[in-house]
Amino acid sequence: MNTEIQNAFEVIQNGGIILYPTDTVWGIGCDATNPEAVAKIYELKKRAETQSMIVLMNGEKMLYNVFKDIPEVAWQIMDLSENPTTIILDNPRNVATNLIASDKSLGVRVVKDPFCFKLLERMKKPLVSTSANISGQPTPIAFKDINPEIIKGVDYVVNLHQDRIAGKPSTIIKLTNDSQVKVLRK
Repeated sequence: MNTEIQNAFEVIQNGGIILYPTDTVWGIGCDATNPEAVAKIYELKKRAETQSMIVLMNGEKMLYNVFKDIPEVAWQIMDLSENPTTIILDNPRNVATNLIASDKSLGVRVVKDPFCFKLLERMKKPLVSTSANISGQPTPIAFKDINPEIIKGVDYVVNLHQDRIAGKPSTIIKLTNDSQVKVLRK
């Protein structure tokens, strides 16, 4: 696994995009602070930049670097969630502007998956995560289901868990600074 972390890290550091296993489905990722790399992912997925993508983080320090105000309920949801949960929070900073939704929000998930966690530790920056499909096509649940165009279009494919069948995508919960909670995907 360490070789894969090093390889992925080097590609990301050089502005590249990777295809990698997450705690849910296979993801396409890059440095969330690099707008050019983020633009490459939108182009590869044939996705409008108005459809925001989420970022993965490895803990509290990284969360506070991107969000100054994190509602108490966000911590409760993260602590109590048994399944991977993405939380959409308001007013992100220190990330590429083309990741931020038009309502000035950003979806984040704190990962426990060892590969993602260690890669984030190495990067010391959030990692973009979007499903490994062309926009509008079904989300692949296994590596073998990923469109060859996606595989060819990334700079590096992580050579781990390629035989694993993924669970479902994460639950998505939107929290606003005025403490409204909306479940967008279960």
